[in-house]
Amino acid sequence: MLLDYNSLLLAVGFSAACLSLTLFGTWLAARSDRFLLTWAISVLVVVMEVFAYDAYIKAPGNALGVLTLALLLFGFSVMLGAAHQYRTRRSPVPLIALGAGCSFALALPPMALGYDGLGFMLENALAALLLFGTAYQYWRGRAEAPVHLIGVALLYSLTAISFVLCAAVLAWDGKMVLGHAPSNWAEDLSLVIVIASMTGIGALSLALNQGRLARHHQREAQTDALTGLLNRRALFDLHGRTPVSAFTAVVVFDLDGFKAINDQFGHAAGDEVLRVFAEVLSANLRPNDIAARMGGEEFALVLKRALPEMVEATAERIRLAFAARAVETESGELRCTVSAGFAFGSNEGSSFDKVLSAADKALYAAKRGGRNRVLDFRRAG
Repeated sequence: MLLDYNSLLLAVGFSAACLSLTLFGTWLAARSDRFLLTWAISVLVVVMEVFAYDAYIKAPGNALGVLTLALLLFGFSVMLGAAHQYRTRRSPVPLIALGAGCSFALALPPMALGYDGLGFMLENALAALLLFGTAYQYWRGRAEAPVHLIGVALLYSLTAISFVLCAAVLAWDGKMVLGHAPSNWAEDLSLVIVIASMTGIGALSLALNQGRLARHHQREAQTDALTGLLNRRALFDLHGRTPVSAFTAVVVFDLDGFKAINDQFGHAAGDEVLRVFAEVLSANLRPNDIAARMGGEEFALVLKRALPEMVEATAERIRLAFAARAVETESGELRCTVSAGFAFGSNEGSSFDKVLSAADKALYAAKRGGRNRVLDFRRAG
């Protein structure tokens, strides 16, 4: 049985080493996803624990036992931090410090004092808590990719349960001092589950990362790099094939005298003006309103479930807020204005192109009428 256990233990180490190398290689190819590096480090620490534990099996001792427990608990704490980093894109360090600090304080002193049975019992229980915490992090983020993330959460939970069983068997035996590594059916079962779960978690997590990268590239293709708003292509993808109802409005904005701004203050100042207007635009929208940069100094809004008075009030609010906003440039402070025109769809449903064209006509009528104003297509004449 010892040989079989050692074989399983080495299989865990080999599988973990391969997974760590795969994660590190994937991170090198996509360094924006730092959770991959954090996770690769966590798995590498677990590999180190496997070899330390193998040495402990052959020559038990307090110092080696403390090292084994510390490596496993630290590795699982980093794994928890990686899951948190994946879900929130925040630093994993505070959670890693909390997990490692609490688990070290509880599990290491008994092992250092020679109560190895109690030490292993606490190690398994704390490892289970860290794994359940990791599963919870993925569960909380399941909206991003439900099938994959629920699968990852279940596999981490299954692994955690195997550690609970190890702790329960040790607690049932009630031995505070063992003098050797635990050897029972729960330990064997735990290693089998760890090997299977590691394979599944690795495959699902890499698939999740590929999906996230694909979504990132899609967002980049649909986003205006300067302002962060949707671009023209994305706006037409969303609305170009859908009839525009009588309760949906399209508003087109155009910055007044923008060419003169570029000529007088330079293109860097012009870019800053565009960014400021995009901020003002975004700050004055409802959650379901859609804003896009159509190109150059022209922007568009799509407002659903709207009445003419509300649309005009929204456009006026944006116009006034932008006119009051001071734009800081290298050449000094400047203030700009914007003109807008809007149009509605019809009861029968108008094409998006037709409504956008009508809003454009209202916009140019507002320009001809003196700029820095909002005009309804029905009054554009």
